[in-house]
Amino acid sequence: MCANAIVDFESECLVMRIVTYNIQYGIGLDGQYDIVRICDAVRDADIICFQEVTRGFIRNAGADMPAEIEGHLPNFFSSFHAATDIDMLSGFVEGRAANRRFQFGNMVLSRWPIAAVRGHLLPRTARENALNLQRGALEALIKTPDGPLRVYSIHLDHVSSVERLSQVQAVRAIADEYAQTGGAITGAQEFGLPVKEEDGGYLLLGDFNFEPGSDEYAEMTSGDVIDAAVEATGWTWVLPEDRRNTKRLDHIFANSLLSSKCHSPRIDHEAVGSDHMPVWITLSA
Repeated sequence: MCANAIVDFESECLVMRIVTYNIQYGIGLDGQYDIVRICDAVRDADIICFQEVTRGFIRNAGADMPAEIEGHLPNFFSSFHAATDIDMLSGFVEGRAANRRFQFGNMVLSRWPIAAVRGHLLPRTARENALNLQRGALEALIKTPDGPLRVYSIHLDHVSSVERLSQVQAVRAIADEYAQTGGAITGAQEFGLPVKEEDGGYLLLGDFNFEPGSDEYAEMTSGDVIDAAVEATGWTWVLPEDRRNTKRLDHIFANSLLSSKCHSPRIDHEAVGSDHMPVWITLSA
C-alpha cells in the first residue's frame, strides 16, 4: 500500500485521492510556463488525470511535457496518449532525419502500476473557421491495492456543442461497452501475462468543455452515471485577461458501481499553473 494513501482505520479500507487538471500546455494565469507548480498542485494525489499535455508546441518552446512531468513526479507510473500528432517542420540535420512533431493529448499518472491503457480518438468534423484538434480519451486500468480501477482522462471540443454531444456519446459507449470490447487485451495468458479483471466500475475525468445544465451534461449523466463532484462549489476555468469570466467545464463522473464510493469533492482555486483548476474527489473501497 502506498505510504501516502489515506486509510480509514474504522473500515480498514483504502481511500484514494483522485484529481483531474487541464494544464493548458504548462502556461499559467501569469502567462509563464512552469511545470513544477503544476506538479506541486497535485503531488498529494494517488491518481492524476491531465489534459492539454504537449510535446513540440510553439507556445511552450517545444517542451516535452510528459518527460518533464515524469521527472518531477518520479513516484508515479504514467501513460501519455497524443490524440493530435502532426509534423512541425521535420527535416534533415547533418544528414540525419530530425523528427519534429506537435503532440497534444491526455495523461494518466498513478502511484500504482497501470495494467493496461487504450488511447481512444473521439469523433470530429472538419472546421475551417476555428481550431479543431483531434480529441481523445485515455483509458487506464490501474492496479490499486483494492483491485483494478478503470479511469478515463478526457478532453472534449471547445467550440461546437454538436461535436461535443457526439463525443459524449462515444465516451459513454467506450466506457459502458468495455466488457464487450475486452479492453486493451484478452487471452493474455497466451503470452504468459495475467488476466486483467475489473468489476465494470469507471470514472470519467477531464475538461469536458460543457457546463451543468447543457445538453451534453444531460447526456453524460443519463442512465447510471452521476456527477461525482457536483457538491464542489465554484468554477473550474477562468479567462486570465478578465478574472470575472469563469465557467465550470471540468468534471468527474462515475457510474453506479463507483458513485456511492465518491466523496469529498473540491475545486482547488489556489492553483495558478493553468487557466483551469484541479478538481478532486476521494474514492473509498
